[in-house]
Amino acid sequence: MEDILAIILIFGGGAACAIAFSPIGRAVADRIRGKVSGSGDDVRAELADHKETQAAELEGVRRELGELAERMDFAERLLAKGRDQRQGLPS
Repeated sequence: MEDILAIILIFGGGAACAIAFSPIGRAVADRIRGKVSGSGDDVRAELADHKETQAAELEGVRRELGELAERMDFAERLLAKGRDQRQGLPS
C-alpha cells in the first residue's frame, strides 16, 4: 500500500509541478492573483469590431431576404395570372 501511495505522490507531484509551470498554470495563477494577461481594451475593441462585422452581414442577409420575397411574390402573381388566363377568367 505504501509503495502505491509513494508512486502516486511522486507522479502526482511531478504532474502538478509541470502544470504549474506551463502557460495554463501561469494563466490560472494570474487569474487567482487578479492580474489580466491581455488588455481589456484590446478585447473590447476586438469584440466591437466583431459586432460591427456581424451587424453588417446580418443587414446584407436581410436585404437579400427582402429581394427574394419580392421575387417570390412576382413569380406567384405571374403563375396566378397564367392560371386565370387558361381558365378564361379576367385578370
